[in-house]
Amino acid sequence: MDKLRHYILSNLSILFFSIFLPLFAIASVIFMIKLATYTAVIQLSIAEMGKLYLFVLPELLFYTLPIAFIVGGALTLYRLSNDNEMVVVFSLGISPSYVARVLAIPALLLSILLFVNFVVVIPYIKIISGNFLEKKRAEAKFNLTASEFGHNFGDWMLFINKSDSESRAFGDVVLFNKEMKEEILITAEKAELINHKGVLQLQLSNGQSYSYDNALLKTMLFKTAYINDMMNTDPTIYRNTLDFWTNEEERPKKNRLIITNTLLSLFPLISVFLMIALGVVHARHQKRWIYLWLFLSIVGFYASAIITQQWLGFHTIWVVALGWVILSYGFYKRLVGTRF
Repeated sequence: MDKLRHYILSNLSILFFSIFLPLFAIASVIFMIKLATYTAVIQLSIAEMGKLYLFVLPELLFYTLPIAFIVGGALTLYRLSNDNEMVVVFSLGISPSYVARVLAIPALLLSILLFVNFVVVIPYIKIISGNFLEKKRAEAKFNLTASEFGHNFGDWMLFINKSDSESRAFGDVVLFNKEMKEEILITAEKAELINHKGVLQLQLSNGQSYSYDNALLKTMLFKTAYINDMMNTDPTIYRNTLDFWTNEEERPKKNRLIITNTLLSLFPLISVFLMIALGVVHARHQKRWIYLWLFLSIVGFYASAIITQQWLGFHTIWVVALGWVILSYGFYKRLVGTRF
């Protein structure tokens, strides 16, 4: 029995990875195309693009792993059936229910992994990813370059004669402010843009400051000076998993995610009988359109998980899961249980 179990699981692992890797590559390419749209608004280095890819990795795994497992499981049994190996197994007195128990163990582990992923990992990753993008959008507003036109830097009008966009270093800088009690004019040989915990600082080096009103003109030499401007960012604070799912912010969206993702997490476990029903055939007498049925099954489950919740709310979870198990078991008994 152990040899049979290892044999089935080894064949499953080969087909699983051969399906998972192309699916994961396609999902990654789609994300890269989406990532390219970000670069039209914000500047991203290679390291920052890699960081964004790592942020989306848990979500890519969540949607590709269950599909790869179900398709891989069904095709594994289908290939063994076409090689007449499953017929030999059943001829030795081993029932199809044993195959179901073999597949149920990795299916259960995968369902637990998916559930933890969407409950714990994805919310945290989404918040830090959103904060990162918001920060980059705020920084994009301060892409200062040398120009005959001035830039707004908070309450200051900023004029730059020389610039290096990569190092954020500038030369021959002039700042002017007339919003205060006295009009202020500042000149500096060098300036550098620094982001310090959400506060954008313009560090000025080797300059002069002039302040004047109707009665008095003041001047001051300085070695180093700082002009601050708060970026317009409002980062989302992540406290813990329970707080994320229980607070009322975006409540309808969170309810939809709980229902849909819970069902998607259970998908591998509640589809064990479906994999056997589609994969186990008698090679000489049965020809099943397994690829078509797999496609229709996956689309049907995802559609029922999304559409049904409009009427049943949280009852969708147990209704769809129980209905899917009953339907899958019915196909299993009719196509496999009564024949083998």
